[in-house]
Amino acid sequence: MSAPERIPPRSVTAAELLAHGDLKVRGRIRDASNAALFCTVAHDGQEASCVYKPVAGERPLWDFPDGTLAQREVAAYEVAAATGWDLVPPTVLRDGPYGEGMVQLWIDVDPEGAELLALVDAEEPEPGWKAVGFADVGDGRTALLVHADDERLRRLAVLDAVVNNADRKGGHLLPTADGRLYGIDHGVTFNVDNKLRTLLWGWAGEELTGEAVEVLKGLREALRGPLGARLAELITTAELDATRARVETLLTTGRHPEPSGEWPAIPWPPV
Repeated sequence: MSAPERIPPRSVTAAELLAHGDLKVRGRIRDASNAALFCTVAHDGQEASCVYKPVAGERPLWDFPDGTLAQREVAAYEVAAATGWDLVPPTVLRDGPYGEGMVQLWIDVDPEGAELLALVDAEEPEPGWKAVGFADVGDGRTALLVHADDERLRRLAVLDAVVNNADRKGGHLLPTADGRLYGIDHGVTFNVDNKLRTLLWGWAGEELTGEAVEVLKGLREALRGPLGARLAELITTAELDATRARVETLLTTGRHPEPSGEWPAIPWPPV
């Protein structure tokens, strides 16, 4: 599917366009686990490609009994926007052809972008890479799963720790031709229990960067004010309190979290 001309993802107009534009379904994204529709949205002479995930197409999850995937996707965007790191495409909650749902700006991936994940036949990662763990590759063989030692991924690892992302797969990482990196598919986030499950464990236990600490301090204040008020419309009070607690824990420890051992640490399938 070809993408029409669209406005830059960081533009405030992008969110307005997604929220108020005329939404038309163009096709279905078949490899999505829940209903995901490729759409265009047009308003006041501007047009963009986007993804529309109607609540009516969501499969119930026993361990996420409250709220909807769509609400959590929007909540994750709100937190990401508050960090200033521009890691999640503009995302809104609105009515559409199949009822209320999440609408997110479509991101074109750069096919020539630098590799972010790899399986290597080695015991230790090479310089510029961080080890995640060993993976079974069949026939009784294992390979070392690594990810790039990339500041964009490191920022995303911090964001995932804040929103308690239970499904950070390789296919959810979208590098673009202009050097940006976006994370998508945040429907299983904000659980009150520790469910962090990710491919970005390379910094586990390491000290947070000074930049991350300052961003977390800003989030702590924002969660006491406008950001907290916005999230209260999207997630439960208990989930909001747990989010504040995760930020506080990150600031207190000053380190990236480590796998808890109470929940599978790596999503399956990993891509």
